[in-house]
Amino acid sequence: MGYNLLEALNVRVIGSGDRYLLLAHGLGTDQSVWQRILPLFTPSYRIILYDLACAGSVDPDYFDFTRYTSLHSYVDDLLNILKALGVDRCAYVGHSVSAMIGILASIRRPQLFSKLILIGASPRFLNDEDYHGGFELGEIEKVFSAMESNYEAWVNGFAPLAVGADVPTAVREFSRTLFNMRPDISLFVSRTVFNSDLRGVLGLVRVPCCVIQTARDVSVPASVAEYLRTHLGGRTTVEMLRTEGHLPHLTAPALLAQVLRRALAR
Repeated sequence: MGYNLLEALNVRVIGSGDRYLLLAHGLGTDQSVWQRILPLFTPSYRIILYDLACAGSVDPDYFDFTRYTSLHSYVDDLLNILKALGVDRCAYVGHSVSAMIGILASIRRPQLFSKLILIGASPRFLNDEDYHGGFELGEIEKVFSAMESNYEAWVNGFAPLAVGADVPTAVREFSRTLFNMRPDISLFVSRTVFNSDLRGVLGLVRVPCCVIQTARDVSVPASVAEYLRTHLGGRTTVEMLRTEGHLPHLTAPALLAQVLRRALAR
């Protein structure tokens, strides 16, 4: 397609530290979601930022519907970015779907990652016989139908629910990045994410992990954090944030930064 990966995915490296810290955003946002915590880490780290191929900040023509049918293609992007930058070791912070992308990347290349910090992570969103992911199949299909029939109305309803906390600026910001996504790409990727099931590979992770979970998240029940703690193969800790919602980097950046510092220091 003639695209340079680093340019296509808006890769940036900022900061003056001697260690690398990669911040990977979740579905419905882009790298701007980290802007409130960046100043707290740039003095100590060289921070790598990029946008997922599905993000609204990426040229939609770059998104290949035949390629991005599973999370593994996003893993390819992540590993190729690190290779292009010449990074051989970094700490990784992944939000939501990027938490799972980080898990898969660490299984492939464990030596690349000193630590995985997983925010609002879920290996499977659908409930199962012995697993509570938070959603029944019928509920998910209704979400997809709503997205398909009237994307604007869906965003206006979903954004406040996902943000959770009473922070209007966060709702506006999340709505902005959701609206930036082309609706067909948003729906396609949502289907990919909500139909994923990574429970079977969690035990293959050998990198130390810290799972960060808010007290109440409409997308991820608190029990999922405990599930990850007991099933991830690496040494895993759980940090519960005293805030609500799926996007603590927008709603409680100072609190999240405190926990990130603590997790990175371990």
